[in-house]
Amino acid sequence: MFAKDSGLLQGTLELLVLKTLSWGPMHGYGIASWIESATGDVLSVEEGSLYPALYRMTRKGWIKGEWGVSENNRRAKFYHLTDEGRQQFTVQVSGWERMAAAVSQAVAATQAPSWAR
Repeated sequence: MFAKDSGLLQGTLELLVLKTLSWGPMHGYGIASWIESATGDVLSVEEGSLYPALYRMTRKGWIKGEWGVSENNRRAKFYHLTDEGRQQFTVQVSGWERMAAAVSQAVAATQAPSWAR
């Protein structure tokens, strides 16, 4: 998750897809490009991770896909958030913030556990 060539945790990828689609409808390549750009090229989303995630999220009812034409005049499936997806985005942001704070707290800990003394 910290190197460009490493994988994303499934829940993290779903959160990032929800964030991307909170800006409006986007096709798969655009979603992957936005995530890479928004993370300063630290995170890279491969097709083998992105499309299964989009399929899962569609099955869950968080997003919906519709065929359209991309900016370079190619047929592409554009995904958008459903009402349930907007609610899920709010829930996942809250969970992410709690987890990130907990990990930061643990990493910044200055007292060793009793078994390490």
